[in-house]
Amino acid sequence: MKQTQKTRKPSIRRRHSIGEWYGVDFEKMNSLERKNQASQELRVDGLTGKSCPFQYKATCNKKGGVCSLRLYEQQENGPVRGVGSIISTCPNRFLEDNTIYHWVGETLLQTSDPVILSEIGFLDRLKPEKENDEEDDRDFIGRIDNVLIHPERKPMDWCALEIQAVYFSGKAMKQEFTMLAHLDMDELPFPAAHRRPDWRSSGPKRLLPQLQTKTPTIRTWGKKIAVVIDEPFFNSLLGLDREKHLSNAEIVWFVVAYEPVAKGWKLVRKDVVFTKLESSVKALTGGTPLSKEAFENQLISKLKAASPHHRLISSD
Repeated sequence: MKQTQKTRKPSIRRRHSIGEWYGVDFEKMNSLERKNQASQELRVDGLTGKSCPFQYKATCNKKGGVCSLRLYEQQENGPVRGVGSIISTCPNRFLEDNTIYHWVGETLLQTSDPVILSEIGFLDRLKPEKENDEEDDRDFIGRIDNVLIHPERKPMDWCALEIQAVYFSGKAMKQEFTMLAHLDMDELPFPAAHRRPDWRSSGPKRLLPQLQTKTPTIRTWGKKIAVVIDEPFFNSLLGLDREKHLSNAEIVWFVVAYEPVAKGWKLVRKDVVFTKLESSVKALTGGTPLSKEAFENQLISKLKAASPHHRLISSD
């Protein structure tokens, strides 16, 4: 009886690399554009001085100029192609067309044209006897990214705004630049090194302490904190409990998405989520504690697997 031969599944490689480079869709760059930009990055020790397309009359302040990441895949020896949406790695990427400011203003302040103030001191080292000093002279140890203010209301009506992009872990972008600077091919190259979006560093280690520090005080003042993140970041949160009404919320998440357009990617409004601080903390930490029994079972399993000279428990 003839045995049927199993069909081998094609191998697929996947890695994250540049999504947008100084606002330009990496997939739409030709080989000369990629090569020239990479060569410039390798020649310059700091910033290149190129403009940021998402800010008004501002230069890019991010070394390397990578605005976002994207996942790329290659099946067997086929062409490399981008998969899914871009992932914001620079907070300035969220500033496209001032969409987030209009959106937050409309939702929390009932105005699409709020006054925007940046880097407002929140935690102060100032001694009590110096409280009347000028703000610019203060040694603030914590700041709020933005405060949005209604332009006309009296008394002052405002909300706090935090913007959080994602960090990435793995090899630095310099490896990509080195490969691109020496590559002569029209086709999109497969990324040179492994890297991935690091939700754990961006959420629990960076955003979470900000919310835990600022929310209790801002809550007692009767104000809200808005947090802007992109859709992939939001999808990494686990079990975020929603409030039905804005009046019950302490933190309001504004989730943006990126839609492909002819020239690249466009930021669009995706979702508004009302939550309390406790729920946000739980979602950012990403789980619930194990039972004592389950935790100790891990210890027993690792003890059995450990070689004798690695054991620190005395046999006496």
